[in-house]
Amino acid sequence: MQATKPTHVRYLILLMLFLVTTINYADRATIAIAGSSLQKDLGIDAVTLGYIFSAFGWAYVAGQIPGGWLLDRFGSKKVYALSIFTWSVFTVLQGYVGEFGVSTAVVALFMLRFMVGLAEAPSFPGNARIVAAWFPTAERGTASAIFNSAQYFATVLFAPLMGWIVYRFGWQHVFIVMGVIGVLFSLIWLKVIHSPRQHPMINEAELNHIAANGAMVDMDQDKGKGKKTDGPKWDYIRQLLTNRMMLGVYLGQYCINGITYFFLTWFPVYLVQDRGMAILKAGFIASLPAICGFIGGVLGGVISDYLLRKGHSLTFARKAPIIGGLLISSSIVACNYVDIEWMVVGFMALAFFGKGVGALGWAVVSDTSPKQIAGLSGGLFNTFGNLASITTPIVIGYIISTTGSFKWALVFVGANALVAVFSYLVIVGPIKRVVLKEPPSQGPELTNLTHVHS
Repeated sequence: MQATKPTHVRYLILLMLFLVTTINYADRATIAIAGSSLQKDLGIDAVTLGYIFSAFGWAYVAGQIPGGWLLDRFGSKKVYALSIFTWSVFTVLQGYVGEFGVSTAVVALFMLRFMVGLAEAPSFPGNARIVAAWFPTAERGTASAIFNSAQYFATVLFAPLMGWIVYRFGWQHVFIVMGVIGVLFSLIWLKVIHSPRQHPMINEAELNHIAANGAMVDMDQDKGKGKKTDGPKWDYIRQLLTNRMMLGVYLGQYCINGITYFFLTWFPVYLVQDRGMAILKAGFIASLPAICGFIGGVLGGVISDYLLRKGHSLTFARKAPIIGGLLISSSIVACNYVDIEWMVVGFMALAFFGKGVGALGWAVVSDTSPKQIAGLSGGLFNTFGNLASITTPIVIGYIISTTGSFKWALVFVGANALVAVFSYLVIVGPIKRVVLKEPPSQGPELTNLTHVHS
């Protein structure tokens, strides 16, 4: 009898991760597209706008460890669905801040951006958990790169749309349209997402294939039934924070996200204010580097998994695209030395392509996270990485306010790429699965953190 062919439900799951991350980043970028018009209407300066840009990051960072714990405690499906619905509602509400006076509107906008950040906190740790549960090790780099590349696709798809909405209807309507899209998607999520053993569409052949090749298919079994501890295991966090490899990965992600948040916050403003483009044109122009970032993001994961299948070590397969891509990304500084519009866009596109190739941090997290705290590990990683969502908008705001131009801001962004290269070259060392020792209250006396090969 012919063996049953395995289904490919994991690719449907990956499509859902890609779509939700696209909506996630589009909601983050609403403020950037609306920023120049909003700044004019509310009469606020660059420093104030920088702080409004950073509001998302304060809450997003603060919510990472609690968000990761919630995922480990209750499972990815329910926590993620609530996250999508909640951040979308707060996005809609931003469209109404113009009804208040200027000072009240600024405070309201800051608080609503803060709440969007808090609600989005479980999203990327949730992505990493779902990829770890559904994908074999040799497919994980590509899967992680695809959901991560959605950040660029969000700009490709939505920046022209949002630019047109601002031009035609006003900046308020951007928030309303994007928020409604997110609310509707949260309902689709509940219908489609399940853990591998519980998914109605998967057959035994696919389940056996992914389980035998490294997928943690039982990660979400019996979540929410009172069998877990009541809070994060802080000794596990201490062990991760004293591991050199993980600290290097955290620093690298912080720098990579510094590049990301320039594009998510100040880039459209740069095009309008420094390069003199109309907002409608800036919306379309912003999509061009994003297309290159999307291509680079997918390509980085494909290259990494190809190297792994060809017998290279996990360390080489992950580090080679990261280091090469980030070296390319530092070319953003060249925009300071050209005045022709297409050359500026070209260097931005090259920089975003390189950043896409190098953005394999979530694949590394899936490779290294301890099984018992995969969500918490992802949350800690994202905490460090998204400190850049706070610092980058504020630092660039002060740079612009002090110098009157974006030149040193681009130097700052390029320097982030080079520091990330240093981190992966010098600090990270071999990439291996982290094995945690149980805290003294749950087992033998704590010993040093150890590793095993992934």
